[in-house]
Order: sequence, then structure tokens, then C-alpha cells
Amino acid sequence: MATSFAFLIRAFTIGDWAADFGLDQVQQGQLNGAGLWPFAITIILFSLVVDRIGYKIVMGFAFACHLVSVGVTLLAPMALADPATADAEAVRAGQAAGYWILYAGMFLAGLAAGTVEAVINPVIATVYAKEKTRWLNILHAGWPAGFVFAGLLILGMNEGGPLHGLSEWGAGWEVKVGILLIPTVIYGAMVLKAHFPVNERVVAGVSYRDMLSEVGGLGAFVSVSLIFWEIERVIRSFYDADAIPFLGSVAEFDLPLAIIPSALVGLVFLVYTRSLGRPLFVFLLLVMVLLAVTELGTDGWIKELMEPAMESNFGLDGGWVLVYSALVMIVLRLFCGPVIRLLNPIGLLLVSCLFAAAGLVFLSTAAGLSILIAATVYAIGQAFFWPTTLGLVSERFPRGGALTLNAIAGVGLLGVGILGQPIIGSIQNTHVQSTLESELPGESEKVFGEPRLSLLGEYRAVDQAKLDAIDNERLKDRVAQVQTEAKQSALAKVAALPLIMFVCYLILWLYFRMNGGYKAEELPVTSDPKPADFRPL
Repeated sequence: MATSFAFLIRAFTIGDWAADFGLDQVQQGQLNGAGLWPFAITIILFSLVVDRIGYKIVMGFAFACHLVSVGVTLLAPMALADPATADAEAVRAGQAAGYWILYAGMFLAGLAAGTVEAVINPVIATVYAKEKTRWLNILHAGWPAGFVFAGLLILGMNEGGPLHGLSEWGAGWEVKVGILLIPTVIYGAMVLKAHFPVNERVVAGVSYRDMLSEVGGLGAFVSVSLIFWEIERVIRSFYDADAIPFLGSVAEFDLPLAIIPSALVGLVFLVYTRSLGRPLFVFLLLVMVLLAVTELGTDGWIKELMEPAMESNFGLDGGWVLVYSALVMIVLRLFCGPVIRLLNPIGLLLVSCLFAAAGLVFLSTAAGLSILIAATVYAIGQAFFWPTTLGLVSERFPRGGALTLNAIAGVGLLGVGILGQPIIGSIQNTHVQSTLESELPGESEKVFGEPRLSLLGEYRAVDQAKLDAIDNERLKDRVAQVQTEAKQSALAKVAALPLIMFVCYLILWLYFRMNGGYKAEELPVTSDPKPADFRPL
């Protein structure tokens, strides 16, 4: 719940940050991504050592990261210059500095989220070894539950809400950031008295090398390549590539420099394990990127994307769509047992893809009460994606222990954080830029800022300061209208991802059908289980 609190806080305050720090859609997507992609660093690294250092110590690190992330984020307004007394250059410099402080706060929240997941998934898979998929779905009902509790608190701070007085402190969003401390302090206190089990891999006597061989050289390359890619992007943001030669691309192939450390990590895994990794696991790693962008990428933007439709139809905040869909997900995940027994994990993922695609297309054109119907369809589709995939991996690759289970989640968060969030922002910005340039070729130049780079190439975003300074109401109205159109059209484009996933899962369904049907692999249970405080040397 603490990790979902952090996610929802970003979704609900990103618009306030955009206004205070002059952020365009791509930068907003980068901040959303900063709270997600560091997840992979801690979830993968801790999965390598969690069996040796103990779950409690790892959870202590998560607790510290959650606390510090709140403190760092609240420092961001201190970097801003007063526009009433400072010149335009000082204002822009202050906004740029504030952006990187926010980025640091989101980065720490992402580290905390990955650390939490590095513990909870293997613990639940060990305790409920006979019904992993069901209990991982129940565990991950905590994610939408966090959406509901945090969403109600934040929406209560809006104008007219019972907690509106709290939002008058500071810039208005600081208290919303501070509510992350509620679940953080609670789980920190619970961890002090908690007793954690020994992972099923350790109890079954599966060696450390055998665990790594499930991932193998290819799986390791896929898992770390996106981490190094984002680290390289951040470095490039601070330094001039012309002044520092090693920041250039690799030879004449125009490949990112991140390919070198990624290949080295993959090679080390390959040499040590003498394995490329299980082909099915590597396949699921790649599909997980699409799944995460479909679920979390959309959730990160859904408030902003649905804001115009919700305000015009109901006079409500767009965040209510997120809270409502979270309620649907809680119910579905808590009572998932019969559905899993009927369809098995592969069948459930196939059906989920169809619901998710239909829900996204429906949301892109919905108005009035149909918004609630569309949100329900979308929630049914996304409810089972994440935990069912974790269940599938834990059932098919139990020898991988915490590593395979958490690597799949790590790659998903990397994909949505580094690719999904910025790309959804770029889709909106490209729509705005192309529409305005074609309709108003002369006037549109007055509202665009300087060219910037994103994953999809160079772009120019609407500069809000320039737009506010223009004495042309017709142009302002048209820009606002196009920006609204861009938000909902982005949902329709994202709907292509679950359709691609449907094809991938259909291939898996045929594979299992040709090999006797889907079956969970089980590790042998020793006659003398290790004591609860056992730690392998």
C-alpha cells in the first residue's frame, strides 16, 4: 500500500508540479518514470542476496528510502525563484533545479518500491506454495487498496472537500506528498515484530548457481539493459556529449553507450551459469514490458487524461476514475480463486488482454455515464495482469527463487518507467504539435518552446508562459482544445499493446496445449525443514 500511495501521489500532483516547475508532457512522463524504473535496481539486486542477508534488513532499507523520498520531494519548492522579483532566466533555472530535486525524490520512492517487492513476492510464494497465483493476487489487492485510501484523502483536500484546509499549506501539494508517511510508519512498525520464512528454493536445496541459471546470460542482459539506458540518459542531461567523448554513441552504429555494461553483465551471467536462461522466461520478460505499460503506464496518466471528460460531464476530478477502477480491482483480486481454477493463469491473461484493450478504446471516446462503464471494463482487464504474471513465473520457475519472480517485476517497471511513461507523454505532445502546426502554421510558432529530445526524437512543447502572455483568446482556446483531444487519443493508441500481448499469450497457450496442458512445477520438500531463523552461508 505504501508503494501505491507513492504512485497515486505522483498521478494526483503531476499537474501541480507542471504548473509550478514549468514541465511539459515529456518531463512529466520522466518524473512518473523516475518513480518506477529505480524499482528494478533494488528488486533485482536484493533478489540476488535477500536469502543471505535476511528479509527484515531489506525491509528496513525500504522504510528508510520511503522516509527520505518524502523529505527530498518537499525540498523542491525551495529551488524556485520568485517571478515577481527574478528575471526570466533565473525563473527557468529555478524550475530546472526543482525538476531534478523532484526527480531525486521520485527515484528514492522507486528504490523503496523495488525493495518492498523483492521481499513480499517470494515470501508469499513460499508461505502459500500450493496456491501461488491465488495468494499473489490477494497480496496485490493492497496496490489498488492504496489507490482508494490515498485517492480519497487527496480528493478530500480539493476545493469543497472535508480536508480542503490542509491543501492551503505551502503550494498545496506538499501535504499530499506527506500522506505517504501514513502507510510507511505502519509497515515500519509491523516489520519490527515480523518473523519471515526461508525461501522455498533454499529449503529444497537448489543451489545459488542453479537459481541464476534460470535467468541466464540473455535474461540478465534484458533485465539490466534498460537500467543502464536510463542512467546514461540522466548523465547526458547534465553533461555535454561533445565535451566528454565517452558519452558519444558506440562507434558508427549509433547504439547507446549503455549496451556495453549491459553486455558485460550478460556475459558474466553466461560464463558463471553456462546458461542463456530458460527461453520461456526470457519470452515472458519481453511481454512484461508491454503489460506494465498497459497497466501502470496508463494508471500514471489516467487522472490527467480523463480530467477534461470528467470535469465537463460531472464537474469531478479525473482522479475519481482511478479510485473507482481500483475498487473494482480490489474485489476481483480478493475473490480470484474460482476464476484462476477455471481458466488457469494463461487463460486468465488472454481474457484480461481483451478487456483491457476494449476498456482503453472505450475510455478514449467515453462521455457521461459511459465513462464509468468504460472504467469498469478497463479495470476488469488490468486487475489480473500483474499478480497473475507473478504467479505464472513462480509456478513455472520455482528453482529461480526470488530472482526469477522479482526480475519479471523489475523488467516491467523498467519498461513502463523508461519507455512507457515518456512515450505516452510524447504521444500527447506529438498530437498537439502536429495539429497546431498544420492548422495554424504561423500563429503556433508563438506558443512553442525550444526543441527538446525524447525517446521518439526531437519535439517542441507548448510553453505555458508564452501562451499566457499572448493576447489572442482564439489561439488560447484552440490550444486548450487540442491538448484535451490529445489526452484521450493517447488511450486509444495504448490499446494496441494489450492486443499484441493477446497474440503472445495465445502462443503460450498453444505451446502448453501441445505439451500436455499447463502445470505448475513443484520443488521437492525436504523431511527436515530449516528453522525459521536459518540463514545460508
